[in-house]
Amino acid sequence: MVLDVWKSIKRKEIAPLYLLFGNEPFLINETKRLIVEHALNEEELDFNLSQFDLEEIPVEKALEEAETLPFMGEKRVVFLHNPVFLTTEKSKSKVEHQIGSLERYIQNPAPYSVIVLSAPYEKLDERKKITKELKRRAVVVETKKLNEQELKSWVHDKVRAAGKKIDEEALRTLLELAGTNLMLLNSEVDKMLLYIGQDDIITKETVELLVSKSLEQNVFTLVELVLQRRISESVSMLQDLLNQNEEPIKILSIMAGQLRLLYQVKELANQGYGQQRIATLLKVHPFRIKLALEKVKEFKTDELLYLMNQLADADYKMKTGGMDKALLLELLFLKLSK
Repeated sequence: MVLDVWKSIKRKEIAPLYLLFGNEPFLINETKRLIVEHALNEEELDFNLSQFDLEEIPVEKALEEAETLPFMGEKRVVFLHNPVFLTTEKSKSKVEHQIGSLERYIQNPAPYSVIVLSAPYEKLDERKKITKELKRRAVVVETKKLNEQELKSWVHDKVRAAGKKIDEEALRTLLELAGTNLMLLNSEVDKMLLYIGQDDIITKETVELLVSKSLEQNVFTLVELVLQRRISESVSMLQDLLNQNEEPIKILSIMAGQLRLLYQVKELANQGYGQQRIATLLKVHPFRIKLALEKVKEFKTDELLYLMNQLADADYKMKTGGMDKALLLELLFLKLSK
């Protein structure tokens, strides 16, 4: 697990070979940052840190750097970006790689160098010999989306590293407001740590004061208000979003997506599927499914279907008619109040 690898790096247990792959760029970038921070001193960066794009440079040329003794330091760090030869993807690059040189290197890596292959691909080609060898000999970091428990652990670790704490209620509120995007969560935690100053703990009140709701979260709340027939509040919230220059058609699209998710979650739950299975089937983060499961108990299937049909009709009118789009949304909400 990526968090365990980070702990090893922070203890300066630096491996000679790393393979980073997956579709979560924040985790890839954070792993690279930690390797550099704990393997090199600041004054060594100009001399002992090298980066190569393997869509432009043959791998054997990059390995020459790894086999060169570090200058004024104990370690050399070499990043090899975009090793498309580890996948089934077709590359537009005309660079030809002598893969044998990489196979020989990983059998006996230079003790003074750290090679990091950074592969921002969802899957690697497990049939290839070089992939098998790297998975056997390198520290492999698969940067997939973190589940709810891993997200919480990551936030706790980040806050603890700053000498602070975050209570569980605050953590849950943070995930509800900011979602599961690590880049955004990182920014929001940094902002709260700066705000609390000498205080020891991030509270729910701090989160609610500082963390901005994402558009998706605002629309999720809007959907709840509409389903609960709290129309005056929903119209007021809609006006707030429009005043923030959010496009009516975008709001409608996200509403439709949220309703579709609620409907699918309710149907699958009624069929006996659990949270993790539903997340896998719908390809949605489990935490979003958890929130949806909590909400769908309040609403009937017929209500969800009716509102989905009304949104589809409004979407058609927005795209084909000349009527003001914001007014169309307001009229839709008023119609639903009857």
